[in-house]
Amino acid sequence: MADGSGLDLARHWLEVGRPERALEQLTRLPAEEGLSREAFVLRAASLHDLDRDEDAAAAAETGLGQYGPDPQLLAVLGTARWSANRYEDAERAMLDGLALAPTSVYLLCTYARVCVEVGQVEKAARLVDRAASYEPEDELVAQARVLIAYAAGNDDEALQRSRDALRLGPDEAANHALFAMASGVRGDVAAAARSYRRAAAAEPGNLELVEAAREARAAAHPLLWPLRLLQRFGVFPVWLGAVAIIVGLRALDLPMLALGFGLVWVLYCIYSWVAPPLVGRWLRRKR
Repeated sequence: MADGSGLDLARHWLEVGRPERALEQLTRLPAEEGLSREAFVLRAASLHDLDRDEDAAAAAETGLGQYGPDPQLLAVLGTARWSANRYEDAERAMLDGLALAPTSVYLLCTYARVCVEVGQVEKAARLVDRAASYEPEDELVAQARVLIAYAAGNDDEALQRSRDALRLGPDEAANHALFAMASGVRGDVAAAARSYRRAAAAEPGNLELVEAAREARAAAHPLLWPLRLLQRFGVFPVWLGAVAIIVGLRALDLPMLALGFGLVWVLYCIYSWVAPPLVGRWLRRKR
């Protein structure tokens, strides 16, 4: 593998979250270094981090064409295809990569996340268990287990796994975002808002995280406190509970109480429709 100070600097920029600087550095390399296998890996990974998935895949495929099967290039190709929602192509690249590097925690966990997205939760769990047998304290293992628990509907486990990920990588934006997601599902909107804010601060260029932080901030506003019941249990279960209470009061021959509760429920529904957009608009105007 070709290596040198130029490649080291490009790798540094990529590792600290500055893929645009990594690409800039790669353009300055001498021809031999700039066309090395390592350079193709760094170029493809940098393009992927910039959400240029087709360019990342093209760079990885060019490197594969020049150097033959390579687990790092196949990992980047699979990740780029996954980000572009080309799941079959992503799976093919990751399986080819695992054939060359069967103990690659990155490939195993990334493939597991693809499986989660296509609904193969049990297969994803087996892949992550395999990865954990090699690196039990790897952040990627903890992150993948959060998503698996969430997909399986186990909110308590998702929250615990997200705490594990934060313990392993307390400065990682992805870990804060996962903890925020798990906290929000559990109805702890204040914790979700704090974690989304930290995630957005760690990656200010990530527009999805910034928008999630804004939405979480609005959801945690005191004026929306009455809606935390909906956030914790979901609209349908709460609606079903309200109907059951009204029917129960009528069955107990308490029509006035049933009518009063029904009016309160109607007002609550109107509040749930009107208050969130108004609070969000007010917070945006204050910025």
